[in-house]
Amino acid sequence: MQLSLDDASPALSNVVFCVLDIETAGSSADVGGITEIAAVKYQGGEEIARFNTLVNPGCAIPSFIVMLTGITDIMVMNAPPVEDVLDDLVAFIGDSVIVAHNARFDMGFIQASLERHGHQRLTNVVVDTVSLARRLVRNEVLNCKLSTLAESLGLRHQPSHRAMNDVLATGDLLHYLIERAAGFGVFDLQDLVALPKLGAHPQAKKLKMTENLPRTAGVYMFVDDAGEVLYVGKASNLRSRVRSYFSTNESRTKVGSLLKLMQGIEYIQTPDVLTAEVMELRIIGRLRPRYNRAGTRTEKYCYVRLTTEEEWPRLLVSKTPSAKGICIGPISTRNMATEVVDAIESVIPLRRCTVRMGRNYVAPEGAPVCSAARLGLAQCPCSGTAEPESYSQVVQQAADALLGESNYVIEVLTERMNAHSAAQRYEEAAYLRDRISTFETVLRRHSKALQLCGRGQFSMQFDNIVYEIENGILTSTHYADQLFSPPGQVSTKIREAIAPPASSVNEFGVLRNDVIDEVLCIAKFAEGRT
Repeated sequence: MQLSLDDASPALSNVVFCVLDIETAGSSADVGGITEIAAVKYQGGEEIARFNTLVNPGCAIPSFIVMLTGITDIMVMNAPPVEDVLDDLVAFIGDSVIVAHNARFDMGFIQASLERHGHQRLTNVVVDTVSLARRLVRNEVLNCKLSTLAESLGLRHQPSHRAMNDVLATGDLLHYLIERAAGFGVFDLQDLVALPKLGAHPQAKKLKMTENLPRTAGVYMFVDDAGEVLYVGKASNLRSRVRSYFSTNESRTKVGSLLKLMQGIEYIQTPDVLTAEVMELRIIGRLRPRYNRAGTRTEKYCYVRLTTEEEWPRLLVSKTPSAKGICIGPISTRNMATEVVDAIESVIPLRRCTVRMGRNYVAPEGAPVCSAARLGLAQCPCSGTAEPESYSQVVQQAADALLGESNYVIEVLTERMNAHSAAQRYEEAAYLRDRISTFETVLRRHSKALQLCGRGQFSMQFDNIVYEIENGILTSTHYADQLFSPPGQVSTKIREAIAPPASSVNEFGVLRNDVIDEVLCIAKFAEGRT
């Protein structure tokens, strides 16, 4: 039984646990065989079935093993070999959850025997009581050996290095640890499996805050004692994702300080991950939580503008869009925007100077020709050497390239890249390859966003979920056969933060930098399902 984080996890009281123990003639499956197997099934704390057999290991049992377990060669002489036991053992285990103390040892022998004799490996969920004990009671006991735990915790059965006695002691330990795990908000199988990975740090007590989190898609918010949002995230499984912050596998350096400041968890359930992602983007963009680095990236978004309102148009990178000229964006970084400009200017000889030139501009006598013009890379109207008619054709080429109506720039750059590659000038070829990629990416993103916004108001349905879209903005999500509204466990501030933006474009009809990520998120989702 494979345990998926997205599956509904059964309550521990409903889980069938198969506690397993083996005795062996050696320390590894390659050295010695199995001498005894025992297993007991439990459900709801009650024993429901037993399995126990001696096994002929096919080799002599070392004397120190005999002294440890009391199992002798004579005892196993007429016992069945392991290949005759495996079918019955696998049938007994079924799809139950396997439990063992130091499970790696026991399962190592079992899996090796299965493979050696042509059986499939077991894929059941495995719970190791050693790992659970280290997480829950390590500070209360001398060590986590089964004998030490049984004596220190006053378990009903005591181990004796015989399989059945050890199984019964492990069963007692399992149920003791399950009771202790409830203090960490563990009431189902998925949380029990994850518990050993939860870091034993000072904030572990805050795990109780996750008890009521649902296992559905949604957005979660860590808030401080003043109710300020510290961090926002999306998840396909809210409970699992939030609890993972307490895991020893969590390596992000700021998580420790985040958990220390966190005094509460708010969440919004959504029908699917897309809706959660859109809400996450809105909350981050509007509330700017201090632990969301992505929250500040929209401030860096830029636009590329062709200043067609000027007598001699040129390309420039701007933080803000304008009603004048041809404008594309927003573009994720200034560096990407600059690469777009460089890609066009390296092919189309637009002017590169910043001199203001009106209709009546007259170049000063003896005005120098800029270096780019001398190299044939640009025209230079500020020196009086450019012809208006010729320049207007250049501007039209640039406009077509920006609007995605011409592949001229990409074709020229690709030809140059191939020439550099043929001449074994690989660094220059790679540089052009990256420039082409950036240029195509920016144009593709811009085109997708405009196409979605241009569809106006419409709805789309996937997997019984209906998405209401208006000018590229997700206005609502609901199930096809029932209404869906986010639960009311969030503050007014958060509820306002998830409200749809009024428009996807600004007063100039240009895409807004605080909306572009949402629009592209929806566009990508729709594209993947058409």
